[in-house]
Amino acid sequence: MITAFLPLLLLASSTKLGNFTDLNYLLDFKSQMTDPLRILDSNWTTDTSYCTWIGVSCSRRHPQRVSSLNLYNFSLQGTIHPSIGNLSFLSFLDLSANSLFGIIPESLAQLTRLKFLALEQNSLMGSIPIGIFNVSSLVTVSFLSNSLSGSLPYNQSFMLPRLKFFSVSANLLTGKTPVSFARCQNLQTLSLSNNSFTGIIPTELGQLSKLTGLSLSGNQLIGKIPISLGNLTELLTLDLNFNKLEGNIPGELAGLLNLQFLNLARNKLTGSIPLALLNVSSLSILSLSANNLTGSVPASIGYSLPLLKTLFLGQNQLSGGLPFINSLSNCKSLVSVSLVNNELDGVLPDSVGNLSATLQNFNLADNHIRGNIPAAFGNLSSLLLLSLARNELNGEIPIGLMRSKTLQVLHLVDNKINGSIPSELGLLTSLNTLNLQQNALSGPIPSTLANMRGLQSLLLSGNMLSSRIPKSLGNLRGLIALDLSRNLLDGLIPAEFGNLGALNAMDLSKNQLTGTIPSNLGGMEMVSSLDLSSNSLDGQIPQSLGKLLNIEYMNLSYNFLSGVIPKTFGTPRYLSVLDLSFNKLEGQIPQGRVFSNSSTAILRGNEALCGKSELNFPPCAKAGTTGTGKKHFLKYIIPAVAAALILLAFFFLILRRYLMGQAKIPPQGNTLFANNYRMISYHELVRATNNFSNANLLGTGSFGSVFKASLDDGLVTAVKVLSLDVEGASKSFDVECSALSMLRHRNLVKIISTCSNLDFKALILQFMSNGSLEQWLHSHYHKLSVLQRVNIMVDVSMALEYLHHHHHYVVVHSDIKPSNVLLDENMTAYVSDFGIAKLLISGGKSIVSASTSGTIGYIAPGKEIV
Repeated sequence: MITAFLPLLLLASSTKLGNFTDLNYLLDFKSQMTDPLRILDSNWTTDTSYCTWIGVSCSRRHPQRVSSLNLYNFSLQGTIHPSIGNLSFLSFLDLSANSLFGIIPESLAQLTRLKFLALEQNSLMGSIPIGIFNVSSLVTVSFLSNSLSGSLPYNQSFMLPRLKFFSVSANLLTGKTPVSFARCQNLQTLSLSNNSFTGIIPTELGQLSKLTGLSLSGNQLIGKIPISLGNLTELLTLDLNFNKLEGNIPGELAGLLNLQFLNLARNKLTGSIPLALLNVSSLSILSLSANNLTGSVPASIGYSLPLLKTLFLGQNQLSGGLPFINSLSNCKSLVSVSLVNNELDGVLPDSVGNLSATLQNFNLADNHIRGNIPAAFGNLSSLLLLSLARNELNGEIPIGLMRSKTLQVLHLVDNKINGSIPSELGLLTSLNTLNLQQNALSGPIPSTLANMRGLQSLLLSGNMLSSRIPKSLGNLRGLIALDLSRNLLDGLIPAEFGNLGALNAMDLSKNQLTGTIPSNLGGMEMVSSLDLSSNSLDGQIPQSLGKLLNIEYMNLSYNFLSGVIPKTFGTPRYLSVLDLSFNKLEGQIPQGRVFSNSSTAILRGNEALCGKSELNFPPCAKAGTTGTGKKHFLKYIIPAVAAALILLAFFFLILRRYLMGQAKIPPQGNTLFANNYRMISYHELVRATNNFSNANLLGTGSFGSVFKASLDDGLVTAVKVLSLDVEGASKSFDVECSALSMLRHRNLVKIISTCSNLDFKALILQFMSNGSLEQWLHSHYHKLSVLQRVNIMVDVSMALEYLHHHHHYVVVHSDIKPSNVLLDENMTAYVSDFGIAKLLISGGKSIVSASTSGTIGYIAPGKEIV
């Protein structure tokens, strides 16, 4: 009888020690997890064997023991239960791309069979358990993008003989770079970037003969680059960017004969570019920007490095001529060349036209380049950006440049370019930014510029342009910035400018414009800065200008405007500076916030104004006391006196025109023209988001993740990074860019720029510091007053009115909800998330429709995209 039950007893014992034990450990792990997608809740049930659970695999030799736990990108939230360290047969553990927090359990050091350990892209804190560095079976270790602190074992016991991949990038680690890594002779990738490691780079790292990738960028490393790194003959990537390294670039790096990526930018390196470095013919990306390098650019650099795709040598002190450009024609895959902000001189050779057909960016701004602009630039069939700003170029804009049909950004600001603006410039139909400011251009503004329908910034100030402003510019419906100031333009302001509904800033100051201000300008719904000062405008100020709800700065000074100040000027919510000085205005000064003090309303030079003692104007006369004034006026009708006054006025007009030519424009007038177009590189986004760390993560969604980013110039933005492996993400990116580029309204989240290549796509969007309306409505820690609620309702309704009625296409958002209404620091509401928006032509037919499976728009901090 006992013999009959023996198999059952053995089975029960096996279940207790194997299946039942690992089952408990997995359930312990699940107990500390929140599962928003309900993957584990629906699948990890005791009704089925845990070896069949999603993400769980069991050993073939020991079928009841868990050997692999792979829960990558399951959107799990919670802490890691220490019981996971009791899964003693575990060899593969990947909990990456979740929302895990808390500490890394010490018990992981008990997993003596563990080969693969990945906890990257979470919010884990605390130090890395030192016991992990003695799990000798480990081959891959990645704690990338967490909030881990403390230091790594510097020169202690380091038993990782099989280690091939180690990454702790984008954390908060401190201390010195461990010498102990030199004992890991099988190490192929070592990434410690974007932490706060200090001290020098250990020379012992030069002993890692199998190393193919070394990234120590974004730390506080000092000292010189060790010459021992030249021994790493298998190295493909060397990234020491953004440290405090000094001294010369060692010529010993010439021993890295397989190197493809070399980034030494943003350090304190001195000396010249070593000629020995040209022996590394495999180099594809070379970045030495933002150092203190001197000397010339090697003339043969392109012949020696034929595989170059990116050459960044900007922000140094490099000098000499430009013969190296001839050699770059040998680089058939060249994409970007930047030598901005150096001391280069000489004349651009015509050989620029022989550069690679793949060249997209060519930037030699802020140097001392002379001569004409080569027409051969027109041969570059893929060119997107050409910047020769702030040099000493002269001559005319070459007609041949117009062959570059792909050109999107043309920066020629602050040179000595003369002649007229070619009418053929209108052939550049892909152009979105044209900056010809501060040159010596003359003649009319070509009406053909209106052919560039995608133009967003037209900046022509500081030239000698004359004639009238073309009415056709009013057809540039996507224009965001228009600056024609400090020229010799005359005639009327085109009433067609009222069609520029997306315009954010317009400056026509310091010209010779005449006539009245068109009331149509009230149609510029998005304008926040308007400067018409120092012209000869007359007549009354249109009531419609006081109805520009987004206006922040308005300057109408030094004209001949007459009549009363419209009462509507007291109502704009955001108007902070109003300059109406030195006109012929009269009557009572209106009520309103902008007229509360002299720092916001500048009214001097209008002697007939009254009613504001705090602005130093007399009180207005009471009703019935105007008879004396009428009698006083009658004496001016005497013909002789009138004739004398006309002569006097004519003399005064000439004198005043001269004085106005010498006057300075108030500094606020041009502030909104800065940074209208932002070229933001992938590497800048990596720095700005701390390598897309979880500490910067604002939320995730169907098509990707949103990160908080602080750009190099200090601007805080939100970066939407697409997951290109998700079906439909790339298409939605293109659709979203198309939609957002056409939508401009104060209460719509603004797109600042994009960053896109074959492997990476991101939208850079306006950051909202107060999160979403949903957060304020449903949180115990936030309260909205009645007035704030009303203001938010008004803001949202204004955005929807613009989408439905004031855009040349009807835009249907299709997903208005509290989580898609964002709030800035002033509690102004912005509608976001156009992931399922549709653009409709008349009749309701959809011409653009984004995917309904996700969203590309910006989400509120801490909220998931829905």
